[in-house]
Amino acid sequence: MRRLVLTITTGLLLLVAGPVAAREVAVSDLVSDGARHAGVEVTVVGELIGDYGDRRNGWTWTQLNGDAYATSPVADGGPLHGSNVGIGVRLPSEMAADLDPPGRYRTVGPIVELTGVWKYHDPDRQGETYLEVASIVVVAP
Repeated sequence: MRRLVLTITTGLLLLVAGPVAAREVAVSDLVSDGARHAGVEVTVVGELIGDYGDRRNGWTWTQLNGDAYATSPVADGGPLHGSNVGIGVRLPSEMAADLDPPGRYRTVGPIVELTGVWKYHDPDRQGETYLEVASIVVVAP
């Protein structure tokens, strides 16, 4: 009986508390210690760069740079801050449909806030590591 009361009380507390917010992390943290965030919902901010690789299965792959160059490019007078730091992202194609073109050399891409599950060495994708995006907020087009 005591166990039943404890289980019900715990369940009610979880309902009252609501969903757990995504953990805000830097892209560099995901790159340097990816295993620590495996399977966790995270939020990252950065610049979409490269290409939007649309797949027939309804997913689009791209790259998110989360380094200082995303907001302060050298071509615009920003200082040197070391190497680029980025991660692969996989998002539903309908989310990518209205995005501005991704950044390239001398072109700034959209700055976005992405929330999704960090897939570290995902066995369903031959060991690929990436962020599977559930929501996107465009911070700057």
